[in-house]
Amino acid sequence: MTEHGFFRVAAGVPSVNVADCKGNAEAILAVAAEAARRGAELVVTPEMSVTAYTCGDLFHNAVMAEGVANVVDFLARGSEALGIALVVGVPVTKCGCQYNCAAVMAGGRVVAVIPKSYLPNYNEFYERRWWHPADGSLSTVSVGSFYDVPFGCDQLIEINGVKVGIELCEDLWTAIPPSSRHSLAGAEVMLNLSASDDVAGKYAYLRGLVAQQSARCMAAYVYAGAGYGESSTDLVFDGKAIIAENGRILREGVRWQSKTQLVVADVDIEALRRDRMHTTTWGDTAAREVNAHYNIVKVAARVDVAGDTLLRDVDPMPFVPAGDDDMEARCSEITNIQVAGLARRLDATRTKHLVVGISGGLDSTLALLIAVKTYDRLGLDRKGIVGVTMPGFGTTGRTYNNALTLMRALGITIREIPIADAVNLHFRDIGHDPSVTDVTYENSQARERTQILMDIANQTGGMVLGTGDLSELALGWATYNGDHMSMYGVNAGVPKTLVRHLVKYFVAITDSEEARTALADIIDTPISPELTPAAADGTIAQRTEDLVGPYELHDFFLYYTLRYGFTPAKIEYLACRAFPGREEEIKKWIKVFFRRFFNQQFKRSCLPDGPKVGSVCLSPRGDWRMPSDASSSMWLNGPRV
Repeated sequence: MTEHGFFRVAAGVPSVNVADCKGNAEAILAVAAEAARRGAELVVTPEMSVTAYTCGDLFHNAVMAEGVANVVDFLARGSEALGIALVVGVPVTKCGCQYNCAAVMAGGRVVAVIPKSYLPNYNEFYERRWWHPADGSLSTVSVGSFYDVPFGCDQLIEINGVKVGIELCEDLWTAIPPSSRHSLAGAEVMLNLSASDDVAGKYAYLRGLVAQQSARCMAAYVYAGAGYGESSTDLVFDGKAIIAENGRILREGVRWQSKTQLVVADVDIEALRRDRMHTTTWGDTAAREVNAHYNIVKVAARVDVAGDTLLRDVDPMPFVPAGDDDMEARCSEITNIQVAGLARRLDATRTKHLVVGISGGLDSTLALLIAVKTYDRLGLDRKGIVGVTMPGFGTTGRTYNNALTLMRALGITIREIPIADAVNLHFRDIGHDPSVTDVTYENSQARERTQILMDIANQTGGMVLGTGDLSELALGWATYNGDHMSMYGVNAGVPKTLVRHLVKYFVAITDSEEARTALADIIDTPISPELTPAAADGTIAQRTEDLVGPYELHDFFLYYTLRYGFTPAKIEYLACRAFPGREEEIKKWIKVFFRRFFNQQFKRSCLPDGPKVGSVCLSPRGDWRMPSDASSSMWLNGPRV
């Protein structure tokens, strides 16, 4: 396992010849050699990879038995030369019975043999003709020239500190796969040696099965399926190679190839361990379900990764779906969550009026769009939504006009209340020089706007709809008791990088051409609180991302801090791979993120209610309970003494 908790695994699918043990062993070692060259700590090959799966009655032939015994030694020696843990499919005989097994080789020895638990004997399969199912007991067996090799299902292989469980093909398709028990016993990586033939539609089902089992086990799952060279007498094998992690496919091979397939990926053991620790029911299930004594076989593999490579994709926008179809579905789901939350709050408070401050920026626009969608769903008159634009010292014509255009196009009640006079009077009352555009200058405007919204809500018997988003909550980028406060924060679970996409989603589903035009321009407007005077040409001078940092970086930091609890060093490592060429920028802003994240917790401790929409949330009543006076020292300076 590497410094940042990654463990490199490989699924290899060598081309085979039926019953050619020597040739198959050479092909397996060639795959293992390439996996070792690419830095893998283990490589798994398909079911019966030593003989080929489709040998039929040849499995009970003496020549086959002798051939298997000879190549087992050859493969074991190869594992020592390559410094890799090698897992191959091989028939093994014990007490007059033959078993379909996975043999684990490392350091020049066969260190464990795991028999297949469930043998299919239906449709095209008739495995019980040749093999016996595992009986659950743990004993020893002789394989090749190796004696007293641990034999049984309840075994884990510990490779460089990572526990690995093994099952074979049909085992995965059963109601309670062995991998479920293995994971509860501590296995973090599952291997599956398979010879699943291909029929129309089967691959999509299998792919989902692998991903789902990796999620259920909170583990990595490495699947190697038989491919080219197997007999085509009745069946065809496409050569599947899949690596999944906790519900997500990391890598998969190209099927239907006549050449050898090798898929290599880095799985994040640290992330898996954190999820198991964090999910309290995991430990409860393990305590209840795992009674068997597992044999742990410890082996070492060389970790020889050339250069600073990472064999997995690191999405620079972890909150944003990659594909258009996924994006549309995700945006629909999120907006429906927001609408459902707001609808229930309106119903519970028996109010038909919402008051929303509309600035012409992204967040207030999204809140307004959600309000309109909620009113339409409840059959309420949109005029019950009171949109208030409150131009101040930094308001530009662009945002002002977009705010008015959008409110007019959506058919809500519009109120315009300039705040300059009231704020200047306040400056005189507290003795503040208005030429000093400091935090007092800015926050006085934010609090004046909130006061106006709250008082209008009292006038109308309504409630104030908050507009602040998840990223602003993480950074504390809100004025305490200003825009920080409302009766319901509809955007509280939506990160800034996703807000823009949600507004774009509404462009596609909005009927009004006037509204679509305004929304398109709002999407293109720089993010700004507009609390300091505009530039001489009337454009926005105060840009949030110049002051606090790029939201794409902060959202990346936020995701890996809350979702996985990673160290700043690991988050920086991942960020540098997600945003190549921005290393110095990342070093700068990650410090800002952690400093602000800790220092601004007091604002999150008294947040208004708001709906959770994703796996990351900062509600002090739900997902994130942190003392306001916690020290950020270890996150900023490191935990070393």
